[in-house]
Amino acid sequence: QVQLVESGGGLVQAGGSLRLSCAASGRSFGGYAMGWFRQAPGKEREFVAGINWNGGRTYYADSVKGRFTISRDNAKNTVHLQMNSLKPEDTAVYYCAAGRYSTYDPHRYNYWGQGAQVTVSS
Repeated sequence: QVQLVESGGGLVQAGGSLRLSCAASGRSFGGYAMGWFRQAPGKEREFVAGINWNGGRTYYADSVKGRFTISRDNAKNTVHLQMNSLKPEDTAVYYCAAGRYSTYDPHRYNYWGQGAQVTVSS
């Protein structure tokens, strides 16, 4: 079992930056691939960024590539999402997730955090 808690959300102007963190507790965090997803009102949950178990491979949605960076620190059981050049369309609730496989598919992730609101004003 893995428990995930996101932090670092908030309100920022367009062009600004935010850093989301996800703290994990439970067993074998280092054995899990991690992902960030987001869900805007009235829309489906969508993949944002993913990272494999040791941080050696990262992948991103086209909409955030070049602006967002995912990283992890297995010694501290944390994963981060650095978000730069934010746009109003990035406004959503952001979720971190843990799963056995590095994938874009949210159904392949077993554990989810409660979400953190990110609001980007124009």
